[in-house]
Amino acid sequence: MNSFGRAFSFMTFGESHGAAIGCVVDGVPSGLNIDVAFIQSELDRRRPGLNKFATARKEGDKVEVLSGVFEGVSTGSPIALVIFNENQKSGDYENVKDLFRPGHADFTYFKKYGLRDYRGGGRSSARETAARVAAGAVAKLLLKALHVEVKSGICAIGDIEAKNYDFNNVAKSEIYALDSAVEEAQKALILEAKNAHDSIGGVAMIRIEGAPIGLGEPIYYKLDALLAEAMMGINGVKAVEIGEGFNASKLKGSENNDALTKEGFVTNKSGGILGGISNGDVITCKVYFKPTPSIFLPQNTIDKEGHALTCNLKGRHDPCIAVRGSVVAESMAALVIADLLLLNMGSKLENLQKVYM
Repeated sequence: MNSFGRAFSFMTFGESHGAAIGCVVDGVPSGLNIDVAFIQSELDRRRPGLNKFATARKEGDKVEVLSGVFEGVSTGSPIALVIFNENQKSGDYENVKDLFRPGHADFTYFKKYGLRDYRGGGRSSARETAARVAAGAVAKLLLKALHVEVKSGICAIGDIEAKNYDFNNVAKSEIYALDSAVEEAQKALILEAKNAHDSIGGVAMIRIEGAPIGLGEPIYYKLDALLAEAMMGINGVKAVEIGEGFNASKLKGSENNDALTKEGFVTNKSGGILGGISNGDVITCKVYFKPTPSIFLPQNTIDKEGHALTCNLKGRHDPCIAVRGSVVAESMAALVIADLLLLNMGSKLENLQKVYM
């Protein structure tokens, strides 16, 4: 499937080394101000070539609006956004066209479809995530109109973890670090891996503020389940935590339950979600990225005929995909919340009566 969402949905198209990538966003209510400069600023946060901690591929990621917007406002019809690729170096992949790169989707794509686009992975490339960020920016414009905010930042690189989550530090950081006290050590770890022709994994924190009570469609379209699906669909993500996450399995019920008072919840181990429905508290989610599979060390593999050989990669790759991946995760979270906000409109008769009576 190349689409995501029900009431507020999007689909993406394009390949890493094709002419362009893009998305079509559907379900956007008419009358929403479509700030193209804001959409571009979101893409700029994710785009490659920003600094030494990212791939050297130089892409402007300039977005163009093809439909669904008239005089700066959404018309209610699908909004099509396109980003033309500018800096493909397909020749870098000529030596791997007949073999399977370890850690990549080459093997599974070939076995499933009987062919594959070896130029940077084609459709399986993380280049596609730029289209998700563009769609997510449209979702954010809707959320802003409803006073909902989605934030993200890096809380761990390798085994160096943030002790303090300061989202104000993210905008100032080259690696979107949440904790300035460990940021330099995290940077050093990325560069150490890069200089060794290797890579390193990391963890992004997503924080959603202002989401109303009631988001989530039990029992098969729960908010936490949808967030997990959205995050696991991002290239390189191997695990997701909601609220207390993995640690909750070590606690007793008396320790994990969030006590209630008339002022609200005393703690937030639930991550703002109970029974798959938002409870009005801050929604928190951690997203775990594996190390970039594209490394410049010799690796054992096989070719399409099953012959053993050595894989020696060329090209330009992120030493830590978690950094730019955090922006993608933030965008996917915004798309989830936008979808559930629209779906929630029909949960009560009184909501419909406000519109139609």
